[in-house]
Amino acid sequence: MKYAYLFLAVLAETIGTTALHASEQFTRFWPSVIVVVGYAAAFYFLSHTLRSIPVGIAYAMWSGLGIILIAAMAYLVYGQKLDAAAVIGMSLILIGIVIIQLFSKTATH
Repeated sequence: MKYAYLFLAVLAETIGTTALHASEQFTRFWPSVIVVVGYAAAFYFLSHTLRSIPVGIAYAMWSGLGIILIAAMAYLVYGQKLDAAAVIGMSLILIGIVIIQLFSKTATH
């Protein structure tokens, strides 16, 4: 269940951040509402994640996965392209998350 909450937190944050761009600095009502709801849901689910995953590990996974998903959404929704350095950097973030999950004893309580 701990990973379900973490996944929901990342998903909500990704939706909120994607809507943040669409809100045009909070000048558009509905995208702004999605931002607030998305971030509120993200922190709610992240707080449940912290019951079973230490805060440092949970935050590293949340922010790392969020970076990757937001970059994917920016490409799909807004047509933003990534250069080779960005792809390599995000690949290293993903590798770091995998290493934490496979080898770190601090990944669980």
